[in-house]
Amino acid sequence: MAEAAARIERLEPRAALEAMREGATLVDIRSDGERERDGIVPGSLHVPRTVLEWRLDPASPWRSPHTPSLDDRVLLLCNHGFSSVLAASTLVDLGFARAGDVVGGFAGWRTAGLPVLRVDGGRPEHGELAGMRGPDL
Repeated sequence: MAEAAARIERLEPRAALEAMREGATLVDIRSDGERERDGIVPGSLHVPRTVLEWRLDPASPWRSPHTPSLDDRVLLLCNHGFSSVLAASTLVDLGFARAGDVVGGFAGWRTAGLPVLRVDGGRPEHGELAGMRGPDL
């Protein structure tokens, strides 16, 4: 974990919100069930951890049209800020020079009193691939 954390930018929730306001893409890697249970961050892009690499990899034929470019600042959000460290480190391997995560994950975001919305119809519809939708509003 320490090695992976040293390769990425780690932001406290309020700093992550400010980064979003400055143009960073916040990618929520939590499962559909976690998002339905706990809510979502407005403006975040949902790409479940299970499909993250092939949805963001520029060389992937399954890349999402909504994902950022390699030069963009990309912050990952998981449930508690652990799996996002390893996932963001993987993004560095894919060429994302400005990859990072949110310290404390969604739980830290909510504890900081930052904006959270209830998810409505967040699961992919029949035939829709996970991680291909645009940002949550």
